[in-house]
Amino acid sequence: MKIKDLNNRDYEIKDLSRFISHIKTFHSHGTSLHEENGYFFRVDDKFRTFLFELQNKENNQ
Repeated sequence: MKIKDLNNRDYEIKDLSRFISHIKTFHSHGTSLHEENGYFFRVDDKFRTFLFELQNKENNQ
């Protein structure tokens, strides 16, 4: 699954569950910056909701 980072670059999430687990643990509220392998993401309520929706889609396939 690919998502865009802050620089509009495609980032492939290889393990969505692990990615979301990290976001929940370290970026659970407010707005913060998450860096992963040189890709940057603004983590806010909108981004968290987006990830949870992706996870729901993946679980329903």
